[in-house]
Amino acid sequence: MHQYLKAIGFGNFSTKKELKEILAQVEKNFKHQTIISYNKSTDFCEFRKEFGRGIGIALYGEMDENENFDADYYIPYFNGSGITTFSEVIVEKRIDREQYVGICEDPKVGISLIFCLKNGIEYKKECQLGGMSKLNTSVTFSGLALSGKILLPVQKSQRQIDSVSEASDNRRNLLNAARNGDQSAIETLTLDDIDIYSQVSRRLLYEDVFTIVDTYFMPYGVECDIYSIMGEILDVSEAENQITKEKLYQLRLDVNELQFDVCVPKKELLGEPEIGRRFKGTIWLQGDINF
Repeated sequence: MHQYLKAIGFGNFSTKKELKEILAQVEKNFKHQTIISYNKSTDFCEFRKEFGRGIGIALYGEMDENENFDADYYIPYFNGSGITTFSEVIVEKRIDREQYVGICEDPKVGISLIFCLKNGIEYKKECQLGGMSKLNTSVTFSGLALSGKILLPVQKSQRQIDSVSEASDNRRNLLNAARNGDQSAIETLTLDDIDIYSQVSRRLLYEDVFTIVDTYFMPYGVECDIYSIMGEILDVSEAENQITKEKLYQLRLDVNELQFDVCVPKKELLGEPEIGRRFKGTIWLQGDINF
C-alpha cells in the first residue's frame, strides 16, 4: 500500500481489500484517460480519478488489443497551481517500470531537484513526436506531506528584507557564472560559504536555529524525491476527501524563492496555519512539465 495515500485522506485504509476497491473505482469511473502505443500488441494506459479538489489516484498498466487492462502500479497525486520554475529539465525512466522522474537545477536552490513526473505519459507522447531528451520549459511542483508543523515567522525590518533579496540575487548570478566555468565566481562562492558557516556557528551560541534559517529545501532519507522543507505560507485552503470525509490542508508555500503547493492531512498538522507563518515538514515532491 502506497505510503502517501495518507496524505490525500486515505489514512484509515489498512487492508488490501479496501485498496483494491478504490483502484477498481479509478479504473471504472475514471475522470481522465491517456493511452500511448507501447508495442505491437499492447498499449500503455493511465486512468485518473479525483477524490477531492486537486487530489486523486493515477492507475497505470497495459491494455491489450481486446481492451483487457492489466494494472501495473498506482500513485496518489496532488495537482499544484501556477509555475514553480523555468529551467532545463532532464527526464529519466525508472528501471523497474514505465514511470519517469524529472531532474531540474534551479539556481535559487543550489541543488538538483529530483521529482516524480506526474505527466510522464504526456512526456512519452512528446518523445514519440519529437524525440526530445532535454527540455527548457516551465515546471509546476507540488508536494504530499504525511505530517508537519507550523512555526512562527521571523520578524524582519524592510532593510533586512532588501538586504537578503540583494544577497540572493548576487549568489544566483555567481552560481550561474560558476556553472559556466568562471574560476573567480567559484572562489567567491567558496569564501562566502566559509563566512556563512562561521557566522551561523557564532549565532547558534545565542539563538535558535529556526530564527537564523528562514527557509530550506534539502534531500531527506534514501529516496531521491523526498525532501525536508521549511517555507513561508502564502495561502491556506481546506479540502475534503470525498470517500473518507477526511479534512486536508492545501498550503501555498515559498521555499527558497520557489513557490508551490503542499497537501497535508489536517489532523497530522501541529499548529494553526496562517499566511505569513512557516510550514516545516517532509514532502514527496511531484511535478508537471508544462509542454
